[in-house]
Amino acid sequence: MNKKQKKMLARILIAAVMLAVLNVIPVAGPLRLALYLIDYLIIGYDILQKAGKGIWNRRVFDENFLMAVATVGAFALAIYSGSGDYNEAIAVMLFYQIGELFQSYAVGKSRKNISALMDIRPDYANVEENGRLVKVDPDEVGIGSVIVVQPGEKVPLDGVIIEGSSSLNTSALTGESLPRDAKAGDEIISGCINMSGVLKIRTTKEFGESTVSKILELVENSSSRKSKSEDFISKFARVYTPAVCYSALALAFLPPLVQMMTGAPADFSVWIYRALTFLVISCPCALVISIPLSFFAGIGGASREGILIKGSNYLETLSHAKYVVFDKTGTLTQGVFEVSGVHHNEIENAKILEYAALAECASSHPISKSLQKAYGREIDLSRVTDVEEIGGYGITARVDGKAIAIGNDKLMKKLGIPYYECHSVGTIAHMAIDGEYAGHIVISDIVKPHSKEAIAELKKSGVEKTVMLTGDAKRVAEQVAGSLGIDEVYSELLPADKVSKVEELLNVKHEKEKLAFVGDGINDAPVLTCADIGIAMGAMGSDAAIEAADVVLMDDDPLQIPKAIKISRKCIRIVYQNISFALIIKFACLALGAVGIANMWYAVFADVGVMILAILNAIRALRVHNL
Repeated sequence: MNKKQKKMLARILIAAVMLAVLNVIPVAGPLRLALYLIDYLIIGYDILQKAGKGIWNRRVFDENFLMAVATVGAFALAIYSGSGDYNEAIAVMLFYQIGELFQSYAVGKSRKNISALMDIRPDYANVEENGRLVKVDPDEVGIGSVIVVQPGEKVPLDGVIIEGSSSLNTSALTGESLPRDAKAGDEIISGCINMSGVLKIRTTKEFGESTVSKILELVENSSSRKSKSEDFISKFARVYTPAVCYSALALAFLPPLVQMMTGAPADFSVWIYRALTFLVISCPCALVISIPLSFFAGIGGASREGILIKGSNYLETLSHAKYVVFDKTGTLTQGVFEVSGVHHNEIENAKILEYAALAECASSHPISKSLQKAYGREIDLSRVTDVEEIGGYGITARVDGKAIAIGNDKLMKKLGIPYYECHSVGTIAHMAIDGEYAGHIVISDIVKPHSKEAIAELKKSGVEKTVMLTGDAKRVAEQVAGSLGIDEVYSELLPADKVSKVEELLNVKHEKEKLAFVGDGINDAPVLTCADIGIAMGAMGSDAAIEAADVVLMDDDPLQIPKAIKISRKCIRIVYQNISFALIIKFACLALGAVGIANMWYAVFADVGVMILAILNAIRALRVHNL
């Protein structure tokens, strides 16, 4: 509890004890009224103050005004009737303040939980200057500076490791509990926690442009983007509160006037009491507080899992996603070429890889790099001569004096060498040695381990159609889509074609159904922005992704996509539950209050009780780990 909450708790306890004592000791007359007024002011002076300020600033219709009018009116009725029963006025204010304290504590606790989960802002950076370490504010560190991160410290800025190796805890960024290994030459981002070795890092960004700053800015700004549900509640409260105030006024005076006109005795005190009860019941706190809190908790719970949602409007849109469109490379596949098969003629696999890696040693093409990686040894350039790259065909070279030709089927045809067709999925590199066909190597973009499971989870969670877009050849695209269970696939697309295809899909879907596009955020910003909701995955350290997307997945695990949708749907369910529950109870109690069945005690439950239950339900949106 903070200082303000402790002060409120003390006021509640004093007022409650004083109310109990006043009901025991025999006090009558003006002294009784004075003691009850003191008790009332102890518990309610701030509400009266806020109501007065609201009237002065022409913001009359709020919960403070409703409570002030209702409780002051109850006091006035007790004085007018001469009953001396001031308990209800004080009890209503007392329970209202208990509800406010609970709400303040619950909101504060959920904010603290989220702050703790997102506690990635570093307090300092150890800058190396003239052989010694100087502790400075991260804002003061320039690009190209050398910083030292000790075990247990947060990495303060983005950079490249120039010395040392360690394990990094990235859980605050990605939701991933397993540590990641890092060594010299690796890029490193701010917000990670160094777990073991000492790291020397050369910074590549200033703190204001670093990953941790971008993430914190994104989370802090998320509350400013309101959902349709929040806008509805704001508009509803603006109309609802004046309406119930005027209804209470009508309830207080119209029935007695009708009684007078019909010759019956006008019972003003009964109808004014009902009107005051009506005002207490009508307070819209449960809706005004719990709906934004539900979204806040949902966004906070998602951030805990490494899913950054830029606002409650995007959370709400995501919950209605029925179409999910994927860019293949880097999203469903690893985006890294690997040798997936070697089919030889009369030569060993290892020898084919060796000749291929040596012949391709001068090329920077991704396929060449994958061959060198599969070979796994240092390239001895002295063994290679007469390298010639033939654009669109492949490479010819001499390795250990042998004439090596490696490339596509067009190269084999060009050289007049008979070759075997390969029906494996991937890029086929055919090889000939001294004019004789030696075999071929299959190079594939490897599918991520959880891609198939992610597609199945999406369908289980209610996504009606999954689509894959790719620039790959039709045969490769269809094989990948088929193995993953994707409904539709469009291949051989240029970046502009992907935008056109998404726009086409947007035109055929139902208006209430939403289309989510999932990409790596690096080269598909136009598609991310034209979809109903853009999701960038594996975006840890990518400024482009954080800028372009509506939802940023810090990890590159495809299972984060169905998890994000499940989190959004749980949050929206809670919002609808709170709206339905609060309105049903409110309107039922308003009707009972108007006909005199519900007294002030019912009113207290309808206001404070509903608010507490709605807040407790809203906080459930924080718990998303096992979805």
